[in-house]
Amino acid sequence: MLRSFRLGNHRSFHDEQELLLVPAMPGDSRPAVPVAAIYGANASGKSNLLDGLTYMAVGVLTSKVLGAWPRGIFRLDAQAPGLPSTFVIEILAEGTRYTYGFRASDDAVVEEWLYAYPEKRRRVVFERTGDELRFGSTSSGLRSKFTALEELIRGDVLVLSFCSGLELGPLMPVYRWFERILRITSVEGPWASDEVGSRVGNFLQRDTRNSRRLLSLLAAADVGIEDVIAERIDEPAGHQETRLLPRPGPVSGPRWRLAFLHRKADAPFELHEESAGTRNWLRLIPTVLDALDEGQVLIVDEIDSSLHPMLTARLVGLFQAEETNPNGAQLIFTTHDTSLLGTMLGDSVLERDQVWFVDKNAEGASELYPLTDFKPRKDQNTERRYLAGSYGAVPVLDDFAEAVLGR
Repeated sequence: MLRSFRLGNHRSFHDEQELLLVPAMPGDSRPAVPVAAIYGANASGKSNLLDGLTYMAVGVLTSKVLGAWPRGIFRLDAQAPGLPSTFVIEILAEGTRYTYGFRASDDAVVEEWLYAYPEKRRRVVFERTGDELRFGSTSSGLRSKFTALEELIRGDVLVLSFCSGLELGPLMPVYRWFERILRITSVEGPWASDEVGSRVGNFLQRDTRNSRRLLSLLAAADVGIEDVIAERIDEPAGHQETRLLPRPGPVSGPRWRLAFLHRKADAPFELHEESAGTRNWLRLIPTVLDALDEGQVLIVDEIDSSLHPMLTARLVGLFQAEETNPNGAQLIFTTHDTSLLGTMLGDSVLERDQVWFVDKNAEGASELYPLTDFKPRKDQNTERRYLAGSYGAVPVLDDFAEAVLGR
């Protein structure tokens, strides 16, 4: 599970603001909340926050030169481009809490560190300053591998990324968390047909039960689809969108052509003939079910894109209920859907400690803060107060008619 994440460079995200996902309400024994929603005006920095997390994943999983990936530097300050950016994440991996972080400039890793808390006491796994490495007592059994690592390491590659080729025991739980647990997705993009076909086709092929689960969720969403036909095809693969995926590039695995049988329709529908909401729902279903099955952390940018508010609320509810989320999966998403702040069908969709806001300060830097900072009463109308500006993170709108008339 993701417990916290913070990033920053020279006044970016208000001097390393932190996304705290540990329960804020008294009496909650869970290590982290199962859902976190991030609200804010357009261009407030919500997606940049998720991009920072993606940047970490790209650096860990691909051994790419860090400078080749945009870090989302604070461009409103002339000094910021020359300063290192800091990324820190706190996770629960394989039963142990870890803190992992690094500072990187455009062409080099300035610092990198990993700490473990097996018994609530901090233990150094490794610390790095430039090309110098120091390993803690927990790593004493791997001295020979670490000696070789010190000779191999380059200044623009993260130490943690070497776990893909070396079995670096104490580092592996954190590497596996990035590799197997963290899943990041975004709204529909230009290559969505290839991606949806790949996700749905591979999902159906993987387990015979998945066909029933997929059709049940399509029926529950009332999109009119009664059956899905997935045909494997041999054609060159397209490309996935790259902005929010830890492993950008060609769609992996076989390609699939999808067709959909509707009630009273005399011929199947192709994917491009379905509504944008149906395509996004199809795109989310395999990812959501995999996250629930594997206990993954699912990050979704603009989760409500083309989805009805009631459908989004039901999706959030899958992660809130122990019955449908027995493995401790997490859902973290950005949204503009204020109806999730109220009660849907008589129940609260989001708890008070699951709501976060992003707003820009006077310097144009993004600040992240929780709803609990305002000590909201349990019976207050959070949606109405948010739209009224009580919590900030809403656009300050001028007179549209005057703007159209050019006055």
